[in-house]
Amino acid sequence: MSGGGNGVGRSAVNPSAGKRQGNNSKAVGNNGRAGNKGKVTPASAREIALDIMVKVEQQGAYSNLLLNSSLQKATLSREDAGLVTELVYGSISRMNTLDYVLEGFVSKGIAKLQPWVRNLLRFSLYQIMYLDRIPSHAAVNEAVNIAKKKGHQGISGMVNGVLRSVLRAGDLPVLPEGLSQAQQISILYSHPLWLVERWITEYGVDTAEAICASNNEPPAVSVRVNTTMISREALLNQMIEQGLQASASDVSPYGIVVKGGGNLALTSWYRDGYISVQDESSMLVAEAVAPEPGMRVLDCCAAPGGKTAHMGELMKDEGSIYANDLHLHKAKLISDQAERLGLDCVSTGSADALELEHTLEHQSFDRILLDAPCSGLGVIRRKPDLKWRKQPEDVASVASLQRELLQSVSKLLKPGGILVYSTCTTEQAENSEVVADFLKQNPDFTAVTFASPLWDRLEGTALAEGDGIQLLPHHYGSDGFYISKLQRVL
Repeated sequence: MSGGGNGVGRSAVNPSAGKRQGNNSKAVGNNGRAGNKGKVTPASAREIALDIMVKVEQQGAYSNLLLNSSLQKATLSREDAGLVTELVYGSISRMNTLDYVLEGFVSKGIAKLQPWVRNLLRFSLYQIMYLDRIPSHAAVNEAVNIAKKKGHQGISGMVNGVLRSVLRAGDLPVLPEGLSQAQQISILYSHPLWLVERWITEYGVDTAEAICASNNEPPAVSVRVNTTMISREALLNQMIEQGLQASASDVSPYGIVVKGGGNLALTSWYRDGYISVQDESSMLVAEAVAPEPGMRVLDCCAAPGGKTAHMGELMKDEGSIYANDLHLHKAKLISDQAERLGLDCVSTGSADALELEHTLEHQSFDRILLDAPCSGLGVIRRKPDLKWRKQPEDVASVASLQRELLQSVSKLLKPGGILVYSTCTTEQAENSEVVADFLKQNPDFTAVTFASPLWDRLEGTALAEGDGIQLLPHHYGSDGFYISKLQRVL
């Protein structure tokens, strides 16, 4: 589950370091007023950001999807598009901290404010607290202008008063004495308290804090090289020659990390099938499957097709991959990826993965990948609103489905074959506990995760959790992922 939050211009935040440089956005941006009498100027960057934030909060819209569609419709400069992205992702990611601070300055409480006023205060405070490039007085003035335009004098006066009180208050937030470590982390790093407490229980205080800090940083832009067409070294050299700040991934031997390269899906390298945009952790999954030319492979929950395509590349397009997804339109995404990459070995189908055991021949696949539906708590950095949507019961619910899926698709694996179970979450209820239960019920399977070259490379950084490898967001600055490699005993 990669993608989502890799928008333009989002920058790292260190809560202990105060404000930072932010992106290359203009300090003030378009003010959104009419340029000539009677002519309406398009909405400004801040007005677009405000509209997105209100819809995310009130309508349950997904920030990454709404941001992308809004930017496509808007006629913004690259700088202003970067500002919108920064304000939306940054404010949503830091919402806990922002709301905690605002509660001390809004007399009637922020919950009673109109949604647009509440979100206007949020992203204005975000600029004041976290963005050095935007002068605080400019952030206040722009907020007041929007308040005047959308509301009345009383609202604009309140917005002005709250934000100027914030400016006079000095360093924020100020935490009261007596808070637990979990409460402190929840406020400072802006994560739900239940999630912080859960991570402290699973990983300890220091690791929980590191996860939360990492989730507030911008996601790296990484690409996977299609080695059926070109070597990583050759493509890396091309990127450097063209002035890109590119480096070889430390996580995957197939990856390249690019800084400041813009949307790489718009490049000729992407169009011609030389690269795919994929998170570094996600690249490890196909490597764990380790399919060889001529093998028969099943990808159970395959959309959008990044791991499917990677397996096809590793097989040198020799053999067959059956890529299944529940939704027909998502199965088409897989076909489109395979076509773009020049892979003929991939065929697709659309079915509930639980039904595959009834339609496919048992013990007929050399390799099976179950990249299971999960809570997605390893990709918060890319989808910051996800942490506010999830609840503890969501983890328990999806873990039950994961157990069913693993038990069901395992029947399709040949003796001696390899089944890889993977998720993009941090939760052991969805990871090591699922695998442990499966191995307990299936004595004809054994875990071989730690006998792989993958573990040789990651050992010392990634965690060994049960019978699998757990990558956390702060380990490499990539997504949180779990990978377990299981073999049917001959």
